Amino acid sequence: MASAKEIRNHIQSIRDTRKITNAMYMISSAKLRKVKWELDRTRPYFDALKTEIKRVFRSVTDVSSIYFYPAEGEPKLEGTYACLVITADKGMAGAYNHNVIKSAMDMLDQHPDTKLYVVGEVGRQYFTQKNIPIEQSFLYPAKDPTLRRAREITGLLLEKFAAREFQKIYIIYTDMKNSLMAEPVQFRLLPFHRQQFATDNSPASPNKYEFSPSVEKVLNNIIPGYVSGFIYSALVDSFCSEQNARMNAMDSASRNADKMLKELTMHYNRVRQAAITQEITEIAAGEKAQRARKSKENQS
Repeated sequence: MASAKEIRNHIQSIRDTRKITNAMYMISSAKLRKVKWELDRTRPYFDALKTEIKRVFRSVTDVSSIYFYPAEGEPKLEGTYACLVITADKGMAGAYNHNVIKSAMDMLDQHPDTKLYVVGEVGRQYFTQKNIPIEQSFLYPAKDPTLRRAREITGLLLEKFAAREFQKIYIIYTDMKNSLMAEPVQFRLLPFHRQQFATDNSPASPNKYEFSPSVEKVLNNIIPGYVSGFIYSALVDSFCSEQNARMNAMDSASRNADKMLKELTMHYNRVRQAAITQEITEIAAGEKAQRARKSKENQS
């Protein structure tokens, strides 16, 4: 049985750990609020870009673009794919990183000719340890998603897509549905389906728009900005999911620490009470022995 001193040391150790988990919970909560605010500031711009793309397709039905499947349907595209995988820079976030990496491995199993583009230290370390080649590793931290970095990623991917090095571009990230639910998403970023920008059963626009120099060039100039917005949103969504997962993990750790402290405190009180009882018993036994010795001395 552990001594009272050992139990006290154990209790103090758990209290110190609980301070750390509580602090990490508060830090993640603050980061989550900040990055959500930044996303809300930029979202209207990208919503406006999507509206303009819809307007193009409503005005001109036979427009063609390298970024879209043909109007007649989706052809079977074989060849090399690109996949942007967004993970975190560290653990302590529950199953957040594991779920994203598992989704990426499933894609590699289904389509081995896939080039990986990785954001986040956890993803880099995992694929390196498994000897899985990484086409490009973006070395800036996943904890600081910015629009500038999203544009850098977009520029690299679109350059290779325009050169026909990739037939499709996928993105794997974590979508935070709400504060209690987040799930990994495997989304085909390019080529787009025209239906993604079609207004529900809407007829062609009666307004006649003039596009200069051409509708194709206008559309191709809009798409990089829209893709940057999507990637930025995915980076922020993943970061929010990471912070939310870490908040849940730290909250669970703090609650477990409280439970352990309660049990250890009860155990410590029992051990201390037993020690006190033993001391009282020893004192009473000693006092009884002293009386018996004095009684013998008086009789003699």
